[in-house]
Amino acid sequence: MPITAMEQVIRDILRDTHLRRSRKIDRLLELQSEARGIQRAGSESMRTIDEGLQDDLRVIEKALRQLGADGEEKGAAAL
Repeated sequence: MPITAMEQVIRDILRDTHLRRSRKIDRLLELQSEARGIQRAGSESMRTIDEGLQDDLRVIEKALRQLGADGEEKGAAAL
């Protein structure tokens, strides 16, 4: 089964031996924030812009759990 572009990005981040765990978590949180922002923009414009965003978010959250991070965004920006 082929992997998505997001899955490849996440694999690259997780396998990068030059990145510290904290930097990997930071990068994954950035990706999560971007995906949620796109999702929010779609919901605010009354358009459905899923295009795999739910799957991307699940993959990101799984990677964050693998690293032992709290993948939930805090505050009003969280969906």
